[in-house]
Amino acid sequence: MDQSAVSSPAGRARSAGAPRRCQVFRVPTAHPGDVGGLLALIGSGAVAAPEIRAILGKTEGNGGVNDFTRPFAVAALQNALAGPLGCWPAEVARRVAMVMSGGTEGGLSPHLLVFAAGPAPDRPAAGKGLAIGTTFTRVFLPEELGRLAQIEATAAAVRRAMAEAEIAGPEDVHYVQVKCPLLTSEAAAAAAARGRPAVTDSTYKSMAYSRGASALGVALALGEVPRDALDDDAVCRRLDLWSGCASTSAGIELMHNEVIVLGNSERWASEQVIAHRVMRDAIDLPAALAALADVGLEPRGQLDDAARARLVAVLAKADPASSGRIRGARHIMLEDTDISATRHARALVGGVLAGIIGRTDLFVSGGAEHQGPDGGGPVAVIARRPQHPDPR
Repeated sequence: MDQSAVSSPAGRARSAGAPRRCQVFRVPTAHPGDVGGLLALIGSGAVAAPEIRAILGKTEGNGGVNDFTRPFAVAALQNALAGPLGCWPAEVARRVAMVMSGGTEGGLSPHLLVFAAGPAPDRPAAGKGLAIGTTFTRVFLPEELGRLAQIEATAAAVRRAMAEAEIAGPEDVHYVQVKCPLLTSEAAAAAAARGRPAVTDSTYKSMAYSRGASALGVALALGEVPRDALDDDAVCRRLDLWSGCASTSAGIELMHNEVIVLGNSERWASEQVIAHRVMRDAIDLPAALAALADVGLEPRGQLDDAARARLVAVLAKADPASSGRIRGARHIMLEDTDISATRHARALVGGVLAGIIGRTDLFVSGGAEHQGPDGGGPVAVIARRPQHPDPR
């Protein structure tokens, strides 16, 4: 992506001061390249293609460096949207932020979350509604990943997205999704040849550093971490520094950060709202229950059919505790040489959440460096207000 395209996705024109509406649609997928559900959504008239602002997806890849289900899914989505948008796939990349998260271990189900923003209805809902802001950072040099340069660029992008979404302050931000780069062997070698060695020569470890720096950028923008606590050495070392709203995912398909800010705003007349809490560990069910209660869903046991129909999306981070323990009991996620620890964590947290939700199409992302406390992570829920049934 060239420098002219990194400030903000295109297609933002609207009447000054006009209220907007954000809608989220959950679309199942049969495989990483399945765009049939998305095209059916557009074809039904439920959403207009030009209003699509972002797409989050869970794919059945391994979530690692060589998880090519992510760029495959992105390419399929860009090609699919090029027709309805009347542009080339490369232009779709400038207009729609796409974050594919690999790994649907355990019972998790592959799916897409489609975020659309358009004019508010004639009779807007009262109170704060779901708001979305999206933007991109500049392209990073390999040696900037996992370091202060990435932190500061991400923080600036979060602030831009908040302003574009007209979110009043950090207290109204409930989830910030960032797609960030990882280092290939070639990129690390090129940086070293210039005398600017990368933060690590391990492609797998670079994912953690990039996720961690991006999360600290979110924390800086939202005032969760003071600027004087941050430097290159803080990334993946100062585990006491974290964001309660950040969700970051690293991939091979880009060299900039894509930033999606979700919150509630008086300027948005959306039928949907978002709330979040922070899970202190992988089995912190009370945090998830509190997030559900914040959007008016209070399960007595598993969510009933009516409540589940109102629930649009669940988004959570998962990572094993570095102590090797959960509430004093030993776990082996960090010691299994056959299965990545992040894959264990996604399956564990996904099972905990699915048990109370009664559904498995949950956006559970692994790799939670600086995203919640060590061993825990943010959990966010998006739901329709009681007076607004599913428009489909």
